[in-house]
Amino acid sequence: MFEMKRQHDFTQGNIWRQLIVFSWPIMLANLLQTSFQLIDSLWVGNLLGAHALGAVAVSGTIIFTVLSFIIGLNNAALTILSQQKGKKNEDGLKRYLNAFVVLMSIMSIGLGIAGFFGAKGLLQLLGTPRELLQLATAYLQINFLGMLFLFGYNFISTVLRALGDSKTPLRFVFIAVLVNLVMDPLFIAAFDWGVKGAAYATIISQGFAFMYGVFYVLRNKLAPFMIPRLPSWNEIKLILNLGIPSGLQMSVISAGSAAIMSVVTSFGPSVVGGFGAAGRLDSIIMLPAHALGTAVGSMAGQNIGVRNWDRVAKIAKNGVIYNFAIMAAIGVLVVLFAEYAVKLFIQEEAAVQFATKYLRIIALCYPFLGINFILNGVVRAAGAMYSVLILNIISFWILRYPLSYLFSKLYGDTGIAIGMGLSFIISSVFAFLYFRYGKWRDKVLFKKKTQHH
Repeated sequence: MFEMKRQHDFTQGNIWRQLIVFSWPIMLANLLQTSFQLIDSLWVGNLLGAHALGAVAVSGTIIFTVLSFIIGLNNAALTILSQQKGKKNEDGLKRYLNAFVVLMSIMSIGLGIAGFFGAKGLLQLLGTPRELLQLATAYLQINFLGMLFLFGYNFISTVLRALGDSKTPLRFVFIAVLVNLVMDPLFIAAFDWGVKGAAYATIISQGFAFMYGVFYVLRNKLAPFMIPRLPSWNEIKLILNLGIPSGLQMSVISAGSAAIMSVVTSFGPSVVGGFGAAGRLDSIIMLPAHALGTAVGSMAGQNIGVRNWDRVAKIAKNGVIYNFAIMAAIGVLVVLFAEYAVKLFIQEEAAVQFATKYLRIIALCYPFLGINFILNGVVRAAGAMYSVLILNIISFWILRYPLSYLFSKLYGDTGIAIGMGLSFIISSVFAFLYFRYGKWRDKVLFKKKTQHH
């Protein structure tokens, strides 16, 4: 039996307390994760200048796409493992863990090799300016070499959260950020490795967190890992069946964001700069909602495993209330302090003006976007990945992009925020209607016959 002392059994106990205790370490871990990229950008920008920062930013879009796909696969892991944990099916947990380890290892090594050799081509496809190409290629290639670490340390965190432990993953992320903080200036400036130094610092810190994570989990018996062996076809099929649409959800989101960017760029450099700064703040503001979505997913997953629908409904309801309270409070703070926050990132008057106005309009709609995260988190925990994929397509391609385009034509750059905000509200209605009336509760992931030993 593996150790349970840090792990919550969400099929019983006070939901409200569990939600708060379980979600705050996830919020903190996500905040640290965000600071990771921020630290990189600060060092590169200050020590190497705008060219180097541009190279890192262009490569960053590709790394973000890969990371989105990894998050998608991890969502599948969270669903399968939390349901097995809820069932208290030790054997199933072991077998699916093994299947994920084998598949993810093959994928990350394959992706790493393909990305290393394809880096330059990918950057040319994105239309990277010629003067940035060499720097960006070097940065990207090194990041692809560390793909196994990126996959690995994200996966270990996901496994532990599925088992009801959100505190231990915080430790791994903290180590990665700490190592990165020390290595960045050392490699970039002291060793004079430039942009390559920033990339090495990133993969070494992720490698460090990954190795420590493996050691820590095995030593404390936090998860039933075993010596890897070939998984059965049934296990592979279920993982791909959930993992592929889940990975696609993330691609829909990043493609949708790129489409919205095309609306923004039509207003010229000041608006683009302001939107960039607002986006930076946006990603921090949305952390609590993201974290609650993950927390609710783990909690609901364990209960869906034992088909305890009453408790699943209570978890969703508490999640929505908690999200609404937090996001509304954050919204008020944003309205009051938007301008000061924006000025941390940019100084140019017109850009600051746009970003401030944008954030003040959209702040009032944050609680609605949070509802999407919570309800889709529950639906995802049931394994209804294609439904969530369709909800995301509606949210980005039928609502967010067309509405921001339409309103920007009607009201100029102010329309971007109005369209985005409206899309948050309408898509939360879609999420609620599907949650209430959709067939996601009928989804059965594990056929009885796979239970034999």
